[in-house]
Amino acid sequence: MPAEAAPVLLAVEGVTKHFAGVTALSEVSLDVRPGEILGLLGENGAGKSTLLKILSGVMPPSGGHIIFDGADYRPSSPQDAKRLGIVTIYQELSLIPTLTVAENIFIGRAPTGPLGLVSWRKMEQDSRTIIARVGLTIDPMTPVSALSVAEQQLVEIARALSLKSRLIIMDEPTSALTETEVQRLLSIMDRLRKDHVAIMFVTHRLEEAAAICDRMTVLRDGRLAGNLDREGGPIRLPRIIEKMVGRAASELYARPAQRTVAGDVVLSVRGLRTVRDPEAPHAIVLDGVDIDLKAGEILGVAGLVGSGRTELARAIFGADRIAGGTITLDGRPIAPASPADAIALGIGLVPEDRKHQAIFAALGILPNFSVASLGRFSNGFGFMAERRERDALAGFRKMLSIRMASAEQAIEGLSGGNQQKVILARWLARDPKVLIVDEPTRGVDVGAKAEVHQILVQLAARGIAVMMISSELPEVLAVSDRIVTMRKGRITGQMPGIEASEEKLMELMALDQPGAVEEEAR
Repeated sequence: MPAEAAPVLLAVEGVTKHFAGVTALSEVSLDVRPGEILGLLGENGAGKSTLLKILSGVMPPSGGHIIFDGADYRPSSPQDAKRLGIVTIYQELSLIPTLTVAENIFIGRAPTGPLGLVSWRKMEQDSRTIIARVGLTIDPMTPVSALSVAEQQLVEIARALSLKSRLIIMDEPTSALTETEVQRLLSIMDRLRKDHVAIMFVTHRLEEAAAICDRMTVLRDGRLAGNLDREGGPIRLPRIIEKMVGRAASELYARPAQRTVAGDVVLSVRGLRTVRDPEAPHAIVLDGVDIDLKAGEILGVAGLVGSGRTELARAIFGADRIAGGTITLDGRPIAPASPADAIALGIGLVPEDRKHQAIFAALGILPNFSVASLGRFSNGFGFMAERRERDALAGFRKMLSIRMASAEQAIEGLSGGNQQKVILARWLARDPKVLIVDEPTRGVDVGAKAEVHQILVQLAARGIAVMMISSELPEVLAVSDRIVTMRKGRITGQMPGIEASEEKLMELMALDQPGAVEEEAR
């Protein structure tokens, strides 16, 4: 039976959710059928996470009602939701790395023998059967810590299938996967669809959603923005973006017409080399990197995974030890031995791993904002000048359009885009000479991406030298005044942003020898 002809499995009808002074969801309705993949899309802060928490039993709705498999659905906990047939697989995987694949699949419900003891043989046999459904051929007794992120993702799906789930909710399942792993996961999702499993797919990667989803429900500002159907072919990206952000896709990734003319060289790197760190054996070693960064410009750094982009940022910021080469700031040699040294010199870094390296998740927005400027916000007697601190945050909140309830709100409660704005405000409070931003829009929706891009342009207009590292070539092309490409720890080329194209950059990013393109052209 085609999915569109099947009876509705999940019906969300007029669901509303209020928090203290904030309406996170307002009259949202959607439905999912067996054997269907429904995309749930929207900007950060659109209400997707709130809806997921309601469906997974983390919190109840404030209004409306939900019907699942023809009955009222009111789970009292995530365990209750699983028992009823809805399993949520979050972006941050919940597997226990020290346990085996089989133990993770059957955690809390291990099969037992006649004497009530765990039947390890049956657990292994049942696990082998279940993981085969998701294309895994590993030994079920393998510790999860030995698996790749992609394999762990499939173990999560296998666990959901072992619970006889009717609906699997996947929250950003491809965010940490390679392109090959993404295609494998999409293939598994298609197989599950054919087995009449319903899937709700939450993602910021619109190309993947367009490729796999039968239908899409789009949320905006906590409300239903619209529904999209395939209509005989994949759903076109411009339609999705316009529903998500309320404006045409052509307005995103648009290069600003007016840009500040770059000034003098602020940061100069020559022959920068690093050595292998035993604690980070997979990090790329820099091999003679030369770059210049000018006041008032945005220098884009492009490269494939493993090119050394992040390692370059860490070396300049004093987070990684430098084995050779020189760094000059305003014409003077510097040798930051730690991030504290770099900060004191006027260098800031917005790291790629926001959750683990940039924010203090359990703390409020105010301490997350001021943590790099404690001296500036103290009264000279070792106490914080809270009024000055709050006034500064209020100013940046207005300047950067940070959407937050209050300064005391835990930063983990903000959307990814608003968290990133708080981190940018943290460095703006220090008025840096150089600001390095590594993957500034990772995990950020399309609307917030445009806002972050505009903020970076504004920072350059203030005379700050901005180095932007990004895996998204359209982003690099839209924002950068000048672009350098990297491969295997070396610079392979550079060009003005206005002359660059995705094809030119990809060719330079794929080269082993710098300058090969120019030589061939001659």
